[in-house]
Amino acid sequence: MTDVVDAQTRSRMMSGIRAKDTAPEHAIRSMLHKAGFRYRLHYSVLPGRPDIVLPKYKAIILVNGCFWHGHTCHLFKWPSSRPEFWHKKIGSTRMRDIKNLEIYRKAGWRVMVVWECALKGKGKLDLSNIDGFLQSWLVGDLPFGELLGVELHEK
Repeated sequence: MTDVVDAQTRSRMMSGIRAKDTAPEHAIRSMLHKAGFRYRLHYSVLPGRPDIVLPKYKAIILVNGCFWHGHTCHLFKWPSSRPEFWHKKIGSTRMRDIKNLEIYRKAGWRVMVVWECALKGKGKLDLSNIDGFLQSWLVGDLPFGELLGVELHEK
């Protein structure tokens, strides 16, 4: 299938997609800051430069975009153009995520993955619920947590 826009327009559109400081990331950071939690951003000491690191709690919060990390939710759809490129790109991102999670675990870090679908789209969660969940996870001792949007079933 051919692209609906020319190569120059597609390039401009793709260059506007941010890898860090995204809207979902800002929402999580704002919640944490208002609750009194202090954190480091894109901590270069750790592989993958995690989005949010809270050294005091030995905790990492990853804010993953559903498309770029191949999440199985309503926000993710395999592109119909250049399928082999996208399968390779998203597949390598998934493998890198698995590798980094294992490195964090072995180093004693606790990890929370917040998926984009928890913050936007048809199945998004209430922000106060997300805030409460994150706060209780941070002060708790669970090694791993994951926040996903509500799964919707079509009728």
